[in-house]
Amino acid sequence: MSLHIGADVNEIAESVLISGDPLRAKYIAETMLSDVICYTEVRGMFGFTGSYNGKRVSVQGTGMGIPSTAIYLHELIHEYGVKKIIRIGTCGALQHNLKLGQLILADAAYTDSSTHLNYFSSMDAAVKASSDLLKQAKDTARRLSVSITEGDIFSTDTFYNEDAHRWDSWIKHGLLGVEMESSILYTLACHNKVQALSILSVSDNLVTKEYSSALEREHAGMDMMKLALEIA
Repeated sequence: MSLHIGADVNEIAESVLISGDPLRAKYIAETMLSDVICYTEVRGMFGFTGSYNGKRVSVQGTGMGIPSTAIYLHELIHEYGVKKIIRIGTCGALQHNLKLGQLILADAAYTDSSTHLNYFSSMDAAVKASSDLLKQAKDTARRLSVSITEGDIFSTDTFYNEDAHRWDSWIKHGLLGVEMESSILYTLACHNKVQALSILSVSDNLVTKEYSSALEREHAGMDMMKLALEIA
């Protein structure tokens, strides 16, 4: 039983979907899984295990940001033996052609978080997704006729910033979006030899200034959630 999750070891599956929003975890459990148990409500960070097409899978809220996500990732990997972690989240698009709801498979994540330096000597390197899981996601998306785009993203520690040109250089370098969790997911997965992938739904576009509502973000991307469950 871990400090922040508090579940018994056998209550969590080896494949886990993580979401910054615990209400998205609850929504998935209620609408897409069968034979569901709620294994944690500690700090309002819901966690559920159920069945999807005969496969046992868990879904866990992590809260927003790298530090909070790192806590849950550490416990899932070290306390519960999780082998595959798929992030289902939202991002802000950095390219004008990305529409609201577009799904992004994050090949790699750059970051401005100093946590990166706990594992790497330079801030310049991006951390990559698991190649096998990325290929599986692309093949499954093709089979399901789910529209995806693939590329690098940015994980930031600071949501709000007064620099109006903060993202200019990353836009020029072709990064697809910005969010707050994938870098630490890829880092800890690589460090602990588990599989990891972030599947993201565009909730707003920082170039065109289009935005989704809070409810739309909570329920974002039925295709995203189905794709994640199919490869879990």
